[in-house]
Amino acid sequence: MPFVYNLRAMSKVTIRDIALRAGVSKTTVSFALNYPERISKDTYKRIMAIVEELGYVPNPFARSLTTKRLGAIGLLLPQRIGAIFGNPHMAQVISGIGEECEQKEFSLAILPLVRGKIVEAARKSYVDGLLTIGVGPDHEVVSLLKKNHIPFVTIDGEESSSTINIGIDHRSAAKDIMRHVLEQGFRQIAILSLEPDTKPRESGHFSIVVQQRLEGFQQALEEYGLALDNPKVYMQPCKGSIDAGYESARSLLLGDTRPTAIVAMSDIVAIGALLAAKELGLQVPKDVAVAGFDDIPECIISTPRLTTIHQPAREKGIEAARMVMHMLDGANGSHIRLPYRLIERESTRMS
Repeated sequence: MPFVYNLRAMSKVTIRDIALRAGVSKTTVSFALNYPERISKDTYKRIMAIVEELGYVPNPFARSLTTKRLGAIGLLLPQRIGAIFGNPHMAQVISGIGEECEQKEFSLAILPLVRGKIVEAARKSYVDGLLTIGVGPDHEVVSLLKKNHIPFVTIDGEESSSTINIGIDHRSAAKDIMRHVLEQGFRQIAILSLEPDTKPRESGHFSIVVQQRLEGFQQALEEYGLALDNPKVYMQPCKGSIDAGYESARSLLLGDTRPTAIVAMSDIVAIGALLAAKELGLQVPKDVAVAGFDDIPECIISTPRLTTIHQPAREKGIEAARMVMHMLDGANGSHIRLPYRLIERESTRMS
């Protein structure tokens, strides 16, 4: 006997079907799905039991007409997905965003670069609000979002009248880590900066974070009669990965003028530098000191343990998601500058 499809069973369940089964109006069902506080707990439980039984899936477009929202926050990634999730610090930031979205019953849309550009990803997004990472007020994506009245918050961007930013004081943090290295007596300094996918301006060479940290490094170097363009200070752009840190540090340590200290803008890069030093038979910090930035969990299991700047990655994500949700409710956004601290460990400690 041939199999016969039950077209009625296959038809999409509607709010009307749920209302008929529950003996309530469609408006009451809509309240149960979107504003449960407007109906009694017993009615809510009865309706949701039927929703579960019938396997109802809300139509996001119909829902948006009722609530004026999609119930989704978008995160615009500044780098390729593999690079982002390969960096434990960024994974913690995204975890914080996700935790807050989960608590507030929002979806989190991860929006990768489109044709290598954040602005193209923003144009294709379909969300209530957006989070960006490491972009400044002059970035083209900021103009696009403001023009279209889309609430957005930057993480590790720049505090300005046109952008609401969540982050730490990267200039001061970079100044502290560089000053610490200099206080230990190191003078041949190699800086492993980060190669960004976003730029502060169309003519800019660095991301906002890299730019701010270089300014902090410069301030510390000047206190010791040095500068970023001094022959004793060498800067090498580097991808944010262990392999990139290893390759960059190895080439520096095999060069004609070997640095006595390597300051990396990312712990994951610094750990790669530690591996390169070990492979070359160098003692850290006696032969070369290594410092990082972020204080990822791997810092305390590296050999030796890594000196770094601790910044609250998860909290940055939570605060950013919370802020954009407040803005969706009509509140004015405000900058949040989170605390950081220098963590001194054996990778730079000479005594």
